Amino acid sequence: MVSDDSTIVRRNQLAIRREMDRRGIHLKAVHFDSGVPYPSLLSYFPADGSREPAMMPVCALHALTRALPADLLSLLLPPGFCIVPVPEGVDYDEISVACRDFVDTKERAHHPNSEAGCAIGPGEHAKLSEKVARLRS
Repeated sequence: MVSDDSTIVRRNQLAIRREMDRRGIHLKAVHFDSGVPYPSLLSYFPADGSREPAMMPVCALHALTRALPADLLSLLLPPGFCIVPVPEGVDYDEISVACRDFVDTKERAHHPNSEAGCAIGPGEHAKLSEKVARLRS
């Protein structure tokens, strides 16, 4: 089981690199913001995908929280888990908007003309789960 997990994590590291490139997140900027040595970042997130990424230690993941978006780092976790930054202050207006957004999204998912009709389809489930994660954080 551990080797399967290792394969999944390494595959996801390559997915993170592809998404970094797509979003224009440069490895040099990640190096400066995280403090992780550039050669180490290249080994965790190889550019060409032809070589297997090095296993990333937890201390590197910890440092990368200063440099990479939480949704990318969440790819390193098992399905159903995500990295969510803890807010420093509570903005009740923002929470109200997020709650209304969840309810509106859920109501649209139950519309007969939605993805799965009155049931919640896979895409709608993913959107709702993301909104729940934000609310729970």
